[in-house]
Amino acid sequence: MHPEFTDIIRQVTGATDIRLVEGIQELWSGYGAILRYALTGSDRSTVVVKHVRLADGGDHPRGWNTDLSHQRKLRSYQVETAWYRDWSRHCGDGCRVPQSLAVETRADETLMVLEDLDAVGYPERKDSVRKKEIAACLQWLAEFHATFLGVDPAGLWPQGTYWHLETRPDELEALDDLPLKAAAPEIDRLLRETPYQTLVHGDAKLANFCFSADGNQVAAVDFQYVGGGCGMKDVAYFIGSCLMEKDCERLEGWLLDTYFSAFRTALNRLQPQVDADAVEAEWRQLFPVAWTDFHRFLKGWSPGHWKINDYSERLAREVVNQLS
Repeated sequence: MHPEFTDIIRQVTGATDIRLVEGIQELWSGYGAILRYALTGSDRSTVVVKHVRLADGGDHPRGWNTDLSHQRKLRSYQVETAWYRDWSRHCGDGCRVPQSLAVETRADETLMVLEDLDAVGYPERKDSVRKKEIAACLQWLAEFHATFLGVDPAGLWPQGTYWHLETRPDELEALDDLPLKAAAPEIDRLLRETPYQTLVHGDAKLANFCFSADGNQVAAVDFQYVGGGCGMKDVAYFIGSCLMEKDCERLEGWLLDTYFSAFRTALNRLQPQVDADAVEAEWRQLFPVAWTDFHRFLKGWSPGHWKINDYSERLAREVVNQLS
């Protein structure tokens, strides 16, 4: 770590001393690490530090070691620093994110000093969830989308998510599902041109939600792919991240109703001038389109992935048939 970074951590926390206590996670493709530091002499007991070292990256676990992949990663960390510097403070309690204490860059290293969500009531991580925990995540997404509906994503990705078509030409080329491949540009256009654009988290998988002890509330982390888009991209991706095929199909109605109930409540409070009926009608139609968009990426990127299942194939066929 750059020698100035430890001084910065002390300065922004008021600590007289800091001590590394835990390596929480290595960053994807070897670009750095997320670390927890204990503080002495501060009103905080700990902070979480995201340390990015761009020169170290490029070891992709699935073999997509291309310059385009590397450039996408570089840009993703620039976006995340912009998110914590300029945007994260607009999130209220309904879409809780860690408070940003410092964002600094030195040469090819970036430091983000963040509030430790474990210490403020979100200590749980889940690899399986019940309905109330799913509802908590959907409510977070609904609040997030309502908060940022209609904004210009300045400094963020013009199109959020890491799988959208423009940023994934190699995976499209590798796709051997020819009807889906032919429909991909129109699927992308429908999502890009919906009149109701918001900010999407862009990587809203279960692993990026931190839960309260009772499971009723969540906070979210990892904003490398936050940017403009249709809220259904987050919803479809989240559902696929935490439910198996039979539950995706069985619970589809409940999942969408839960999300849109929370979305309407948040939108009526935050932006009452917006026609919630119109947004819901448009986005409900785009849910299978958003699901198919991610399915398109996945089939080109990792054809044997466990998320490629009969439910996804059925939704994709229905969307492709409607477009043709």
